[in-house]
Amino acid sequence: MSKVQIKGIIPPILTPMNEDESLNLPELRNQIERLLAGGVHGLFAFGTNGEGYILSEQEKYEVLEVMIDQVKGRVPVYAGTGCIGTRDTIRQSVQAEKLGADVLSIITPSFGAASQKELYDHYVAVAKHVNIPIILYNIPPRTGNKLAPETVRDLIRDVDVIVGAKDSSGDIENLKAYIRLTKELDKDVAILAGNDGAILTCLKEGGTGGIAGRANIWPRTVASIYDKFVAGDLEGAQKAQDAIAVLQAAFKFGNPNTIIKRAVEMLGYPVGRCRAPFNYVPEEGIAAIRKILDDNAAGGLC
Repeated sequence: MSKVQIKGIIPPILTPMNEDESLNLPELRNQIERLLAGGVHGLFAFGTNGEGYILSEQEKYEVLEVMIDQVKGRVPVYAGTGCIGTRDTIRQSVQAEKLGADVLSIITPSFGAASQKELYDHYVAVAKHVNIPIILYNIPPRTGNKLAPETVRDLIRDVDVIVGAKDSSGDIENLKAYIRLTKELDKDVAILAGNDGAILTCLKEGGTGGIAGRANIWPRTVASIYDKFVAGDLEGAQKAQDAIAVLQAAFKFGNPNTIIKRAVEMLGYPVGRCRAPFNYVPEEGIAAIRKILDDNAAGGLC
């Protein structure tokens, strides 16, 4: 298995779309360069903010090919390949590895209720078919299935290519448990915050970074949370963490990924709207986003 440093701020990059909801691949290349110029430490295709839940399999492969071609090894490229079924997850994971992805992020199956044994068996089966690192992805508010800390520990302990987990549960104690239970393993483990507000807490507890949607809006500021932390500037890291928190108030107006994509569009980038039906933001929400963008621009966020 190749050695990849899984750390830092890894934006789940937006998937730009045209008005007809087709892929806007030239703008994807532009967004990649914009985020890399902001100092991010990796790029993640098909996260929630990348609308992986609504892209076709062929579209995912097109996006991933463009990302790998544009990044050219400057940072690791993560590919979200989790599906509801084990067979489909294996197929997409194998193809992502063939296309050149550096790391796989595999979300838990959704819709059907899964036991911890079923989740364990699912990941073990997928891992047998790939030879690049796998990051487990826990987001029970969206999938309905929670990866228990003990299951995360056991999978990382038992399976060579499973090297860490992203926790988007919103439960800070769950994130801390992931870190605590995997600290004693004889293995380099990467635990990543999936909620932007938990990045600095994750780092302080011994995690390695965050997959941060708000880095699509303010890449340099979000990346600085990690950079300042590792440099020992805890005050600066906290200031950057606090600065991005203001967007939370706008999430009441729509899905967080809908709000983030609209915010990037309002910055002047032709990324389009989220694919229907998940794209409505009321006028009150647009006004709130505009005020947040203007206030943060005045404060130097970028």
